[in-house]
Amino acid sequence: MSIKNLPGAPMGRPSASVRSEILPRALDRWNPEVRAADKDEDRTISIYDAIGYDPWTGEGVTAKRVAGALRSLGKGPVTVHLNSPGGDMFEGLAIYNLLREHEGEVNVKVLGLAASAGSVIAMAGDTVQIARSGFLMIHNAWVVAAGNRNDLREIAAWLEPFDAAMADIYSARTGLESKAVAKLLDSESWIGGSAAVEQGFADDLLPSDQVGKGHGGASASAVRRIEAGLRASGMPKSEAMRLISEIKAGAGDPAGSGEGDPTGRVDPGSLSETAALAASLISNQS
Repeated sequence: MSIKNLPGAPMGRPSASVRSEILPRALDRWNPEVRAADKDEDRTISIYDAIGYDPWTGEGVTAKRVAGALRSLGKGPVTVHLNSPGGDMFEGLAIYNLLREHEGEVNVKVLGLAASAGSVIAMAGDTVQIARSGFLMIHNAWVVAAGNRNDLREIAAWLEPFDAAMADIYSARTGLESKAVAKLLDSESWIGGSAAVEQGFADDLLPSDQVGKGHGGASASAVRRIEAGLRASGMPKSEAMRLISEIKAGAGDPAGSGEGDPTGRVDPGSLSETAALAASLISNQS
């Protein structure tokens, strides 16, 4: 899919009394040693740390750093190697916007974990690949705040548009209905590599993980092609998203309909039939 079809993310952050932090469970499950081989470093940006600047350690990946890397690479294709436990959501949204607006194809490779703000960054790719053993983790904005009850109510209200923006981003990439995405965010969802491809969060597994994969991966790729074809044919985005959701629901994917377990798996046989129907619709509208 083209990143030009993805929604922009809101910018800004609340007062100094609010900090967007790494979710402790994500930090516990993050392996910082997972990195790409040196031979893969041509025209790449590596995000192997927490998102946002840590004044105590002087480390962290910031929008300023990513913007500088994009300027140095210039126009053209860019590969983003990603293994991050998340961190500052506001910084993550800013990085997402930078990658989304880059004048060139952006290929994101999730090598290990793309949690929280890291998962938002992953969604900015024209293509997203993930390790079979990798994980995405998505949840509502998680912050540390200080203040009285009135301050905290104001902060909670202030965060709602950011949660809605993240839901829009995940929904635009996957084609899942907003109800299904809301369930995933509310429940702090950990999505493994194969499930991420099946549900549309990623386009494929990393090449090293594709050997011997079954029909499930091929069917997920077919859904992505159908989605791109529907949009290219001029079908309104809302209608294309509805049709994709019906395809997934008809194939036994509860997440597509917003009902049941949002990590349900797609049945390849059912999906192939609905895929053929969608392909026919594309042909008729061309």
